[in-house]
Amino acid sequence: MPKLKTKSGAKKRFSITGSGKIKRKHAFKSHILTKKSTKRKRNLTHSTLVDIADEKSVKRQLLIK
Repeated sequence: MPKLKTKSGAKKRFSITGSGKIKRKHAFKSHILTKKSTKRKRNLTHSTLVDIADEKSVKRQLLIK
C-alpha cells in the first residue's frame, strides 16, 4: 500500500499544539471589513482551538492518530 498524503488544504490551515490539540484561525477576516465593528475584527484576529466535535475529522485529514 502506498504512503498516504495529507490534505494540503488542512495542512495549511491547522497546526498542532504541544499538548496535541489542534489550533485554527477565525474565518471572516479577509474582506468586506468596513461593515464589521472594530471589536468584532479584533476578536477574529486571535487563534483558537478546533472544537472537540470536529477534531476527529481534522486529525484524519492531517493523518494524525
